[in-house]
Amino acid sequence: YSRALRAMQEYNFQTEWTPDSELELNRIAGTNHNEVAGEIKDLRHLLWSSIDNEESMDLDQLEYAERLEHEQIRVLVAIADVASVVEINGAIDRHAHWNTTSVYTGAAVFPMLPDVLSEGLTSLLPDVDRLTVVTDMIIDKSGKVGSVDIYQAVVTNKAKMHYDQVDEWIADGLNEDKIPELKHLLGLKEQLEIQLEVSERLYIKRLDEGIVEFDSVEVRPVMKDGHVVDLVTPAKNESRRLIENLMIAANVSMAKRLESEGAPNIQRIVKTPQRWDRIVEIAAKFGTELPIVPDSKALAKFLKVRREADINAFPELSLSILKLIGRGEYVVVHRGQQHEGHFGLAVHSYTHSTAPNRRFADLTIQRLLHVACGHKEDEISIEELEEIAERCTERESASNKVERLMRKIAAAELMQNRIGEIFSGVVTGASSKGTYVRISSPPVEGRVTHHFDGMDVGEHVRVKLVKTDAEHGFIDFIGIE
Repeated sequence: YSRALRAMQEYNFQTEWTPDSELELNRIAGTNHNEVAGEIKDLRHLLWSSIDNEESMDLDQLEYAERLEHEQIRVLVAIADVASVVEINGAIDRHAHWNTTSVYTGAAVFPMLPDVLSEGLTSLLPDVDRLTVVTDMIIDKSGKVGSVDIYQAVVTNKAKMHYDQVDEWIADGLNEDKIPELKHLLGLKEQLEIQLEVSERLYIKRLDEGIVEFDSVEVRPVMKDGHVVDLVTPAKNESRRLIENLMIAANVSMAKRLESEGAPNIQRIVKTPQRWDRIVEIAAKFGTELPIVPDSKALAKFLKVRREADINAFPELSLSILKLIGRGEYVVVHRGQQHEGHFGLAVHSYTHSTAPNRRFADLTIQRLLHVACGHKEDEISIEELEEIAERCTERESASNKVERLMRKIAAAELMQNRIGEIFSGVVTGASSKGTYVRISSPPVEGRVTHHFDGMDVGEHVRVKLVKTDAEHGFIDFIGIE
């Protein structure tokens, strides 16, 4: 914990709550934010459920689905209405604005909002009423999102499930023993089946439109008696894909709603890759000719073929392409303004709106929606939006650096007894800042300090481990001819 705390402070994150924040929390706790009044709908009777990591308590979203005529499916995504609880420019909001994101270091979680909120009063925990913002979508057989309505509603989470148990349920032929709630919650099994079906519809539609799909490359340390004993990479499985598909649909719907209201909003973009030529070179090594001009559909098709051809090698290829595409950023978009959109998701309008407990951009989007719909009068100026977007992009980069540092520290501790061993890996970075290689077993990345001439991203190489420094997270390799 102490090393994670130091890393947070090194990257200029606030790690303590002010006395004003405590006073504000007391006021919030003494107010009922979950009343059904005015235009707020009462949807507590619906069979809402959540799927998240087993240990997660900061629950931002719930899902519900039902079949309609003509093979349509109605999908409701309920997001915790944090904007109706956290006072704009208050002490808690100032802290959230400074950090802009929760940071997950493996050793500890540094939440954007106090635990009393993010894991309590604004978390969609089981069997408690919560005020939410609901995105209500009608999805046809082809996966096209038709009519959309967005409104406030009070809901109740009837079943808190986690990714692993839902995947075990699917893998074991929908065996009810894998999810205890299935035995006493009438209709939950049908709920999951409908959600899986509509997720598949959305997924196929996204593939047709050119979504570029990657496998997870993030690792988590496995601890025992205070020491790192292994590193694991969570796979993108059916349950994670289900939630991802529904959240992307909700995010696109939210961005379009704000555009239709004529309101400026913060959107998430991933620019067209500047190193597309290198992506073309990598594809050519597999016998695939990509267009000279960046084309997300062609890239998506190539990656789909490679995943099916060699699932074990795909994570390395996935990482190489991901590095060449680059990270996303937040930008302020005005009505009618043209921008690059999200290259990887193959969509033009996209925002982050489904995790307001964890991301300040999402909280800001909720505030913009409330103003656009006449629920609130706290308008945010264009200048403030520009500052928030820039701040969120910068802090996201900083949080990634903290999380990456802590993963490197864990990896360095794990590898400290393997000095002198030779590994096969793939080049993940090659620039004036250094050359980096990721090995697959265990999934560790380190810097190549010697014999790296000619190495480029995506190239398979052999390296020798020569040094580790667990305090600073350094892992040094040298290239092997």
